[in-house]
Amino acid sequence: MAVNWRKSSHSGGANSNCVEVADHDGMILVRDSKERGRGPVHRYPAGEWRAFLASVRDGELDLDESVR
Repeated sequence: MAVNWRKSSHSGGANSNCVEVADHDGMILVRDSKERGRGPVHRYPAGEWRAFLASVRDGELDLDESVR
């Protein structure tokens, strides 16, 4: 199973730690880049992943400043 993992262009380069994502069989796969493929892979249906990204972009998941 060949999976094409990619990082955000905002990740700071090849040696930075962030999450990587890939499309595979209609699912979005997410993993921690610093695990170098040895850690867990989280799987999300593509529609749920798009809804999550839309919520992030809309600020729906921002923390209330008073709780920090």
